[in-house]
Order: sequence, then structure tokens, then C-alpha cells
Amino acid sequence: MTEAVFHLRAGGVSVVVATSDTALPVICHWGRDLGPLDAGALARVTEHAPGTRVTSEPDRPLAVGVLPEPKQAWMGPPGLTGDRDGAAGFPDFDAVANEYERVDSATVAQRLIATATDAANGLALRLEFELLRSGLLRTRAVVRNDGAGRYRVDGLDLALPVPGRAVELLDFSGRHGGERRPQRSTIVDGTHLREQRRGRPGPDSATLLVAGTADFGFARGEVWAVHLGWSGNARLWAHRTNGGRTALGGGELLLPGEVMLGPGEEYETPWLYAAHGEGLDDASARIHEALRARPVHPAVGRPVTLNTWEAVYFDHTLAPLHELAALAADVGVERFVLDDGWFLGRRHDRAGLGDWTVDPAVWPNGLTPLVERVRELGMQFGIWFEPEMINPDSELARAHPDWVLAPLHRDAPLARQQLVLNVGDPDARAHLRDRIVDVVTAHRIDYIKWDHNRDLVEPVDRASGRAGVHRQTRAVYELMHEIRAACPWLEIESCSAGGGRIDLGIVERTDRFWTSDSNDPLERQRIQRWTSLLMPPELLGAHVGAATAHVTGRSSSIDFRAITSMVGSFGIEWDIREATADERASLAGWIAEFVRLRPLIERGRIHRLETEPSIIAQTVVSTDRAHAIATIATVDSPAHLPGAALRLTGLDPEAAYRVTRVRPEASVDPTTTRRQPDWWTEPGIWPGIVLAEVGLPMPILRPQEAGLIELVAQ
Repeated sequence: MTEAVFHLRAGGVSVVVATSDTALPVICHWGRDLGPLDAGALARVTEHAPGTRVTSEPDRPLAVGVLPEPKQAWMGPPGLTGDRDGAAGFPDFDAVANEYERVDSATVAQRLIATATDAANGLALRLEFELLRSGLLRTRAVVRNDGAGRYRVDGLDLALPVPGRAVELLDFSGRHGGERRPQRSTIVDGTHLREQRRGRPGPDSATLLVAGTADFGFARGEVWAVHLGWSGNARLWAHRTNGGRTALGGGELLLPGEVMLGPGEEYETPWLYAAHGEGLDDASARIHEALRARPVHPAVGRPVTLNTWEAVYFDHTLAPLHELAALAADVGVERFVLDDGWFLGRRHDRAGLGDWTVDPAVWPNGLTPLVERVRELGMQFGIWFEPEMINPDSELARAHPDWVLAPLHRDAPLARQQLVLNVGDPDARAHLRDRIVDVVTAHRIDYIKWDHNRDLVEPVDRASGRAGVHRQTRAVYELMHEIRAACPWLEIESCSAGGGRIDLGIVERTDRFWTSDSNDPLERQRIQRWTSLLMPPELLGAHVGAATAHVTGRSSSIDFRAITSMVGSFGIEWDIREATADERASLAGWIAEFVRLRPLIERGRIHRLETEPSIIAQTVVSTDRAHAIATIATVDSPAHLPGAALRLTGLDPEAAYRVTRVRPEASVDPTTTRRQPDWWTEPGIWPGIVLAEVGLPMPILRPQEAGLIELVAQ
């Protein structure tokens, strides 16, 4: 038997993997960087992996690998499950070959690949581990059917160990307009399981499953987080054995019969991403750094966007849109996006989806007059599609009922007046590709808002009679790839009734996310705070809505709305024709500040500040710590006034900073009873160590008030 231990190190993280030629790899340490270790030290790291024999347990304990196997007496969520014609077939992989390499890449630092065979079950396996330069770990598996007949894959989950000092869990739930609501719990024996069966992550997606030490926070404690880079059905879980061993894991949630492998066919899992950190911010920064290192990551300078939806809804009349475009250009908008309502028969949400041609009844001269005017005003032009959906009242549905993803004998229940189009059907996908490319190339459209407004209920491929979420998800990825290959200049925003499809799978095909359908800044403060744990702010659409939010009916000031949108991909979702001249002037001022600060916002590190629950505050700090901003917002009535000082983390303690409140003239305090600290009205020099350890005196803020602070090292 040949054994070897591999020590992967990058970005302040160590991953120690024990390998042999008779068993699958075992992760013995995933966490803080252990420094350079010799063979003797690495052997000590691996000693605990097999565990210790205890009463009523196997006589010879076996280490549990990244793909847990029954022969290891693992009683938690299984790794590979499946069968060949109903015969019992517990995985038994051996004859393992391991290959390690250092990678010359902007993103990947080191890679370990293990290949194995299971002769008894006629299977071959490939396990991949990649430690990215940021310290983010990812792993995936490929199983191949080397036997006769078909092999049905029911599931393939991967698992990562976490130490016993991890005693608490954090994940997320939510709803439409209220995504990413945190949930805390204690790790107990058994399985904490989060499944998403919507055919998309959904607004209630776990997003991240985080295990951590007691009372971990943004900059407190030690955390281990996992995320599945997949836009279809998925599962994430945490399991603690009755012996006290804990693992985090997950994989694609496969419906019965979705993956049937013929001889020589393969199934590849999505990447399971794993982020370790000294607090949530540290783990989050590793994800952000990995995304920003990609060659395809959007360049600095994300365009300020105006979307027409809440301004005009389905009322597509040229003159008002021309007026809206002119006002948008005046306030500094750089991209104008025409939302739902431009295509054949789309006068309301009950018809038209699937008929992706410009409606001549609404646009007798086509889109050209609007596109040309937008371009004359110096803006990019974008447009809305919902390619994966179809209305029963559409020419496409009448011509191709076989393209609906639904049971053979009837349609699935309607949601949002629509059904799901089976993108997995090659003819349907080709039709979509051609229609979308035709519209985009006719006007060299710069940007698509790609929506996805309903769950996949009873998702049956009518041609095969089999469940189709896996195939649908892969086909959507391929469709996006084909469209972008035909239109290489095109950017795509992923929207799914707001933030229902935000994951590290779809991000490889898109450039921006619509974070939530709610533009209420009070809701957005919470939603953006938690969504930005996964995605950096430049990918998260954050728009200034109307004074009275359309989703919640709550009213707020222009300053509160604008400051809420600053740490994101800034935009407008508001009929600014109805705004006063003063409101438009204020909006223009905030846009100018965003444009000035966006290089920092789009590459800086976020530090979420620990405050009382009524306050949400954060800093964004440049890599060299010479420049930073801080935002502070009151989302409820504070328990104390003025409250504890605001400690600004992430700064250089050796530097002195000029502290300036941005646009103090924008809001005039109408009261005479509030006395604010001097820094609120006058710039001043503050030592970095004082800002971090003592803090700024807290201003007195009423609910739904906010401030933006700039800090420049002197």
C-alpha cells in the first residue's frame, strides 16, 4: 500500500489531505494555515483521521473520506447512492491514483486529483480538489458507468470535516421581496438538512451553511462555510455523529430517474465551495477575492443603470420613454434598460412569454427610435427577457405544447400566469437562442436582464417522461454560453423574481444579480448585508426606488435610499419624471459620488460592523488601507441614544485618516434638539487606532436615516 499526505496552502488556509492507493482521499485539516510542515508533522495531523475504536463500533475504524462510503461505517448523509437494475451496490472504491500539481493560474493555486475504480459495481470515480489563491477551497466529483447496462445515480454528495469547536450553525431563508434572512442554531447530533426543490435556489435558499465557534460573528470566532455552485435543486447539510465528529456537505438534489448513465456515460457534480475564516467577513472576503480574480469578472466601473419597470410597467409608449431617458442621462445614468412589455402580445402578465419578437402594435417602427435616442444621450441600452418561461396564451405555446416542462397528461399549476419552457429540449433551446440573438444583434444591445419568475413544479420532459430539473439547469447554462458566444459584448443580469437565483454556478455565466424585487431601502439594508457575504457588491444590483416603495408601501428619503444603494451596483428603479427638481438634483449628486467612489467599492474589502440591532453599518477598505468609506443606517428605533461609539474595522492602525461625511448638505436637520458630534458636520483627522479601538462618537439618527463617511489616509 502506498500512502502520501498532501499539504495545500494558499491565502492563509491549509488543507491537509491523506491519500493512499486503496482508499479515497481524507481531509485531515481544513482551516488556519499551519505553516510549512515536514513529513513528521504532517503525520501528526493525520493521526486522528481514522478515529478511535469504541464500544459497539467497527473493530477497525476507517477514516471518512470526502466522498463518504458505507464501508467506513459512516451513518450520516451518504456520498454516492444509486443502483444498477435495482441490485444493491454499496460503493467500494479502490485502486486509487492521486495526482498533485501547482497551478499557474490567476485563480487556482494548487490542485489534487484522485481517480479510483469500483470493480464490483462497474464504476469509475474522479475527485478534484482545488485550493484557490484566496484560500477558498472547492471540490467536485465525476462518476462514470464502466459496467454493462444502465446505472441510476440518485445522489452524489461530498463532505468536509469541521473540528469539534464548531458548535453553532448559520444559514438563511426568506421570501419574495425579503431574501437572505439569517437563521442561527446549535449543532446537535444528527443532520441539519437544507433542501431546495424549486428548480432554482429560491428566495429561501440556504445560500451559505456556516459552522462556527460559539457566538461567532463578522469579525469574531472561527467559521467554516459551504456553498453549492448550482442553480437547480440542491442540498446542504451539517451532520454530527454520536461520537462527536462533524461534517458539512452537499450536492445536487436529483429527482428519481434524472440521471441514468449508459455504459461509458458520466455524471459530474457541481463544485462544492468551502470558505474558512476568522469570522464571517474573513470567509466572505475569500469568496470575493476568488471571484474578482477571474478573467471574466466585470471590470471596474460598473455602469449606473436605470430600469424602466416601476416607472412604466407595461405602458410602452415612446414619448414618455424618451422623456425618461433624457432625465436619466441628466442625472448621470449610464445604462438604460427597457423591462417587460416590449414583445408580441405582452400588454399584461397573462400573455406573450415565449414570443420574443418586437410587438408592432406597440412599436410600429421597432425599437430603433428608442435605442437610437438612448445612444444619442450617451447611454448603453438593455432589455428584459424571461427565456425559461412561457404563457399558455402565446403563439409559441400554441405551436409547441410539447416544449412545456410539465406532465404528459396536463399542464403543471400556473404561477405568475406562466408555465416553464423545457430548455432541455434541443429544438426549444435552439429556438430561444435564435430569437434572443436576433433581437440583440439587430440593435447591438448591451445588456439583458434575464428573469426567472417561478418555481419548477412537476418538471417533466414530455418527450422522455423523465424529471427534468438537472437537464434544464445544464441547458440554461449552455443557452447562456451560446448567446454570449454569438454576442461577445453582451452582459447578462440574473434575476429570479429578485434574488431567487444567486449562486456560484450562474455567476460564471452572468455579470450582475438583481438582489431583490423590493427597493424599499429598509429591507434592502438587511438583504444586501447578507447577500454580500456570498457576492461582492459590484455584482449586486442596488437601485434607488420611488419615495414610497412599490413592494412595501413604506416611504423614505432620497438620502436614505441613495446611501443604501452606494455599496452595490448603483441604479434607479423610479419614475424620475415624477421627481421634483430638487430630488433629481440630489440624485445626481449621489450618482456623482458613487462614480467617484466606485473603484473603491468594486475592489475594496467589506467589514460589517458589530452594532446594536437597530443599526447596520459597514466599512469598505482599499487593499492598501489608504482609502475607505463607511455607511451607517438606522433600521429601527435605537434602544439607546446616541448609543455606543462606531468602531471602524479594517483600517491601518498606524495611519491617520481624514474623516469626512459625504454630502452633508444633502440633508438638513429640521430639529434644534439634536446635537451631533463634530465629525458629522466638519472634517477632521483621526488616528486609525482610535477609529478601530475607540470609535467615532455615534450620531443621533432616527429610523430610516443614514450617513456616508469617507476616510483618506494622510
